[in-house]
Amino acid sequence: MTDAPLAKTIPTTRTHHGDTVVDPYEWMRDKEDPEVLAHLAAENAYAEARTAHLDPLRERIVAEIRGRVRETDMGVPVREGDWWYYGRTIEGSQYAVQCRIPAEPGDWTPPPPLDDPSQPREGEQIVLDANAEAEGHDFFSLGSLDITPDGHRMLFAVDTEGDERYVLRIRDLATGETLPDSIEGTASGAFFSPDGRFVFYSTVDDSWRPDTVWRHEVGTDHADDVRVFHEPDDSFWVGAGLTRSQRYLVIEAASSVTSETRYLDASDPTGEFTIVQPRAADVEYDVDHAVIGGRDWWLITHNEDAPDFQVVAVPIGEDARSEHAVTVVPHVPGRRVEGVDAFEGFLVLDSRREGMPRTAVAPLAGVADPRAVDFVELEVGAGLVSIGASGNPEWRQPMLRVGYTSFVEPATVANYTVATGEWTVLKRQPVLGGYDPAAYAERRDWAVAADGTRIPISLVWKRGLAPALDVTEETASVGAGAVPSPTLLYGYGSYEASMDPGFSIPRLTLLDRGVVFAIAHVRGGGEMGRQWYESGKKLQKRTTFTDFVAVAQHLVDSGVSSPQQLVAEGGSAGGLLMGAVANLAPQLFAGILADVPFVDPLTSILDPSLPLTVIEWDEWGDPLHDAEVYAYMKGYSPYENVTEQPYPRILAVTSLNDTRVLYVEPAKWVARLREVGADVIMRCEMEAGHGGVSGRYSAWNQRAIELAWILDVLGLAAPAAEPAAGAASAE
Repeated sequence: MTDAPLAKTIPTTRTHHGDTVVDPYEWMRDKEDPEVLAHLAAENAYAEARTAHLDPLRERIVAEIRGRVRETDMGVPVREGDWWYYGRTIEGSQYAVQCRIPAEPGDWTPPPPLDDPSQPREGEQIVLDANAEAEGHDFFSLGSLDITPDGHRMLFAVDTEGDERYVLRIRDLATGETLPDSIEGTASGAFFSPDGRFVFYSTVDDSWRPDTVWRHEVGTDHADDVRVFHEPDDSFWVGAGLTRSQRYLVIEAASSVTSETRYLDASDPTGEFTIVQPRAADVEYDVDHAVIGGRDWWLITHNEDAPDFQVVAVPIGEDARSEHAVTVVPHVPGRRVEGVDAFEGFLVLDSRREGMPRTAVAPLAGVADPRAVDFVELEVGAGLVSIGASGNPEWRQPMLRVGYTSFVEPATVANYTVATGEWTVLKRQPVLGGYDPAAYAERRDWAVAADGTRIPISLVWKRGLAPALDVTEETASVGAGAVPSPTLLYGYGSYEASMDPGFSIPRLTLLDRGVVFAIAHVRGGGEMGRQWYESGKKLQKRTTFTDFVAVAQHLVDSGVSSPQQLVAEGGSAGGLLMGAVANLAPQLFAGILADVPFVDPLTSILDPSLPLTVIEWDEWGDPLHDAEVYAYMKGYSPYENVTEQPYPRILAVTSLNDTRVLYVEPAKWVARLREVGADVIMRCEMEAGHGGVSGRYSAWNQRAIELAWILDVLGLAAPAAEPAAGAASAE
């Protein structure tokens, strides 16, 4: 057995607010240092040696995933301009191929699926073959893709390193020629002006903050590009786009708590932008253009004196504080308004209530005043259902494209015709191998935190394989003598992000082996409204960690699981959660999987030169200038609070080129854990970014490695623990 790598120590001193810390592993921050690369290689070799016995299981898991996926498939076409656009996947290819076919005037019914998706549609044109673009690269990510309204030209931006800096190019779709225009170092989200003459794109500063919007005239030298807007405040980032009506160009500058939007008539793309509403501390807003009663309005979603947000309408040129502002969606405590989208004939409202996403539609036919807008929620089934509008680029479309899913129901794509209320199902995610949703169950449970707050828990399992849940499914009380089940508990709890129900083919590998999957909807996330988020950030961040521990304890106390059968998982800010609970309650877990984990937060947030640090002060606090924040963060930082105690088995996964959570954080954390005898391994992807490897087969293999490790920790890696009879077959 290969010995665990023992990192050398080079003391580095850090002093802030009168507190001096000696960090023995900070030297690993220099990823150009041959010794650092050698250490990461040694970590990978050790991880390979420690998990070599799981290779047959990993291969079987990959086979199970592939056996359930229709590898050659075709997406539902989306109409934009005079074309239907869709993606195709081909068995053996890592990436999708983007295609289009001509659309008939006035036709909003997408072409039906083909019996043989391996064959191209009649008249099909390939817009972008990502497999061809990725050739010769170990990593490939598409950051921008846009086509001029006339359909003649396409822009696309590619990252082949994983550092989220994209090279933007323009291609003539009629000839296939890539134009000389080439712009390096762009952020994602570039787009054409409606006339197709200009490209608007953003660039990042040295700390990876998108800070500048540029205008490029197609066919001209990149050196002549015009700087349209620059944001000097290091706590703000910028982005640009078009309203769906294509009437206005918009630029948004935003921090985590404050925003400001500028607009410009899109018919004059070289003009000067005008501010919608000047920024004010702790006021967030966004805008969309609507036409109601024959008049142009801004629909402004904002949180001024409305913590869970409201929507007002104001005439173009005025702001939410205008005397002419009228309420479209009032503020209702506990109903988090997430935004409103305008179409020519209707409005769409996205909100969240009781921990679940909601989508509502309001027809505009006959509506003369924004105050008369009447939203009706769409109903797509009972249970833990996620719903949302997606793939709706056209201003004049008469229907809304909707996607919905649950933990047990594969994703469904449907059209909702607004005028009639009619639903048309266009596609359900195919799951091969005899999958039966009725064989699985899901439910919402609640844990109680130390302060009495009820914490939602989502649970999904295979019927007949989780005794405590099968016994209590109807009564929600534990049956006497129920046998605990192996359980994977996932958590995140930051940035007001909500972990909504969703179907997962790889997850079936766990469920079919009797593993219960649970999500702890802890504070710091957005599931239960703005206050839920506020209660788990800055000087209340520990609440996120103690909520997760309370959920784990609830699963144990209720008989669902046991400490010997419970694995925790989280990534990025959820990786911080994993590191914190490893220190707080190691006795509750058999294993912890930390993906790109933010486990050295104080070191990172103290250094304004590091990527995104200043932006993050709104989320975590500013320890550089605030002694209280410094002491608070030092008290929970996973790296700085590793102690001499028994730890569960730990797997840390990171990427060398990740610019959001640098590889050095888990590398240092793992070294410190080894000092106290923890059983920890680390995998560092050398050609990947924050989201891990690229390409679907590479991603399946990476997830299979993690799932095999989880099953090993749970004692389910042996061949006898393969899926029980009656499970969906992968063969």
